[in-house]
Amino acid sequence: MTAITFRLGNDLDLDAVIELYSATTLGVRRPLEDRGAMADMLSHANLVVTAWDGPLLVGIARSLTDFCFVAYLSDLAVRESHQRRGIGRDLTQQTRDQLGPRCKLVLLSAPLAVDYYPRHGFTQHPSAWTLDAHEPLL
Repeated sequence: MTAITFRLGNDLDLDAVIELYSATTLGVRRPLEDRGAMADMLSHANLVVTAWDGPLLVGIARSLTDFCFVAYLSDLAVRESHQRRGIGRDLTQQTRDQLGPRCKLVLLSAPLAVDYYPRHGFTQHPSAWTLDAHEPLL
């Protein structure tokens, strides 16, 4: 087993990123068939940490942040073949290492990951709200 390495930055091969998402449970909730949307999601994220097993992209933490008060961890995905090795935790820690000392991480959990986050110190927040793109603002 090779050591996992971590890199910062969103200058990534789009095909490799799409392939990674398709190898995770998060892929079913991302527009993998829309290359333009995936490219925008990647290029507009201002904090991206990736995990690599040699040349293979095995994980990604994609965030939007002000680096001071809050970071929205929009995607935390690890290739299913590489799960349960601490890579998701390490991606989260690498993300935190880039943030200011008072910066809070916020995320919306994928349904299959709701039990993952409490095991790593996250607290469930009772008042998160979403407004889907197709829903009218009342």
